[in-house]
Amino acid sequence: MSEHDKLHILEVNKFYPPHIGGIETVIAHRAEYLATCSDIDLKVLVCQEQGRGITEQQAGNFEVVRCSSLGVFRSCPVSLEFFRKFFELSEWADVIEFHMPFPLGDLACLLSHCQCRVVVSWHSDVVRQKYLLKFYQPILKKFLQRADCILTATEGHIRGSAFLPEFRNKCKIIPYPIKIADYETISYQPILSSRLHSHEHIKLLFVGRLVYYKGVDVLIQAFRSVQNCELFLCGTGVLEPKLRSLAKNLDVHFLGKLSDIDLKAAFADCDIFVLPSVENAEAFGIVQQEAMIYGKPVINTSLPTGVPYVSIHEVTGLTVKPGDAQVLAEAIQKLADSPELRKIYGENARKRVYDFYESNSVMQEVYKVLKNS
Repeated sequence: MSEHDKLHILEVNKFYPPHIGGIETVIAHRAEYLATCSDIDLKVLVCQEQGRGITEQQAGNFEVVRCSSLGVFRSCPVSLEFFRKFFELSEWADVIEFHMPFPLGDLACLLSHCQCRVVVSWHSDVVRQKYLLKFYQPILKKFLQRADCILTATEGHIRGSAFLPEFRNKCKIIPYPIKIADYETISYQPILSSRLHSHEHIKLLFVGRLVYYKGVDVLIQAFRSVQNCELFLCGTGVLEPKLRSLAKNLDVHFLGKLSDIDLKAAFADCDIFVLPSVENAEAFGIVQQEAMIYGKPVINTSLPTGVPYVSIHEVTGLTVKPGDAQVLAEAIQKLADSPELRKIYGENARKRVYDFYESNSVMQEVYKVLKNS
């Protein structure tokens, strides 16, 4: 097939790995898969966090164009070059997939008057920047009107959004994929067990940034009431000093930022995985899938987002009210005291990953949308 006959797809996002983030993980997965399709020519357009722009050729034979940036303001890169590059690449593209929220992408699309098909991957509403949202909202609504298709990972993304119910007829639910083989082909060390103060204790695991919406302070408060458990926190963030103070004299282990291998080892070695998020900024929680691959029961929260759609209450784990330390403690103790229940939920969790989240089957659905949107 000649280059002229291929479908030209442009993926647009704020950033691309090695920048760390759930959306960045999703877009990298997208790009790596689409680059293997013989009928697709792919480019990725993103920004630098700060500094001069650069274009990189990736191993999968696709380009990542990183536009220069003056820095990041309110979680959004400040980049004039992004507009110039977008206008240029929108002339090349047949389909553009925008990963939202990214206000520069909306605005660039509307200003360019591009004629290609537009697919929006909606990862989350704008959560924290309420003041700026007043000015951004008209642009966002016009952009959603322009979109040909809107992809969401769960029904919760639609129901919990302030904007998507109006455009439900354009929405299609495709979950985030996970490469199961990447988790099964490695031999792991008992990274948590080796740190236990008592080998009879149940190992609780949290993985994520130590920031406001993750609810780790609530988790530590709940942990004060839990018996015969030890808590392992994997991640770093601005709240770490405060959390260390809260956890003083408790069996809480701060593991910091782990390598990919050690992080997988932590998932494999835990007994219960806890995602205690308290704000809608937690839109999905890919870490739930990572724990479920290893047959671990999950405790999550009933946020009006995609979080409780990943691990299902009383099927693959327990779902509790966000921000309630007492009910979280009760859920932890219930699973800690019942090996049988942990086994049942864990087996269901592993099966759910295989049935709904396996990479190839999910990415085939994404491929169909981009080909036919």
